[in-house]
Amino acid sequence: MFRLSQFMREVLHPTPLKPARKPSGPVVIWNLIRRCNLTCKHCYTTSADIDFPGELTTPEIFTVLEDLQQFKVPVIILSGGEPLLHPDIFKISRQAKDLGFYVALSSNGTLVTEANIADIVAMNYQYVGISLDGIGATHDKFRQKLGSFDASMRGIHLCSEHGIKAGVRFTLTQDNVQDFPAMLQLIKEHEIDKFYLSHLNYGGRGNKNRKDDAVFSMTREVMQQLFSKALQWEQAGIAREIVTGNNDADAVFFLHWVREHFPERAEHIQAKLEQWGGNSSGVNVANIDNLGNVHPDTFWWHYHLGNVRQRAFSEIWSDISEPVMAGLKQSPRPLKGRCASCHYQKICNGNTRVRAQQVYQDVWAEDPGCYLFPEEIN
Repeated sequence: MFRLSQFMREVLHPTPLKPARKPSGPVVIWNLIRRCNLTCKHCYTTSADIDFPGELTTPEIFTVLEDLQQFKVPVIILSGGEPLLHPDIFKISRQAKDLGFYVALSSNGTLVTEANIADIVAMNYQYVGISLDGIGATHDKFRQKLGSFDASMRGIHLCSEHGIKAGVRFTLTQDNVQDFPAMLQLIKEHEIDKFYLSHLNYGGRGNKNRKDDAVFSMTREVMQQLFSKALQWEQAGIAREIVTGNNDADAVFFLHWVREHFPERAEHIQAKLEQWGGNSSGVNVANIDNLGNVHPDTFWWHYHLGNVRQRAFSEIWSDISEPVMAGLKQSPRPLKGRCASCHYQKICNGNTRVRAQQVYQDVWAEDPGCYLFPEEIN
């Protein structure tokens, strides 16, 4: 995840470069349930409104939570499907909170209602992320349910009214890029705390729909707009968090933007970006699916590292005899193609390996989602 607002603040108000803080353990995104009341076009879990057999029981989830605590995992993001459909979502959330985790909820927002907002408030989630794929009819078409945009917006407003930090995630594709300016305006008008621009990743229905991935010129234009908006909000003193995900080339593109607009800050920003280090799938980001399978991140559901029913998560995550994990944890990674010759490996770290695996059947091939020109990576 590229924390654009954080680096934009460094452009305007640089701070000394301090020793990098190494996370105590990976952030774990946990898909507790695969069932969902929506059928989104880019869903990486290929969810549906049915029960899926073999999912972890609540006692099994509690056992895994204890292992994660002992492994010093700092953050758990409870996801789905739609996590609010899990019958024990609040029991699980309470257990995670009692064990000391930073706990976030990743929802489509339609089931955040007056009927359960008191329970959501009682959980004191540090963050609730809600996905929007455009404005009004655009979102409803992506989610394949009429009225889902309005329902999600009601969920966002309920969170805001009750003092819960809530944010919007927008997955960019060729079919919704026209709504991007309006999405930024919505974030402003509704005073939403956080905006997460997610590039399309090739997992689940996202892989089937990768022909809809925003063409590179559109991606570059959107990123330019996002940089300008982040700068505007920071200069106005608006404490709004903007992040991007699933394309670490964003950080290199930002460095080039800084060189053009704030050349006196370029060296400082490059040092800060290299310290951040880019893609951390398999290192500082982990995924557990509804069946207990462990993956390098949420878009690797086709590739299993092990199952928490057979081995503790801590053992699975530490096992570098597994070739993909060994490569992901290697520095530098064993990259090929233009990723291998890229001058900015220290910033990007090879970008999103699952796209290379899906397109070329080679985890270490160049990332087909990198939108940088050859002269920008040499």
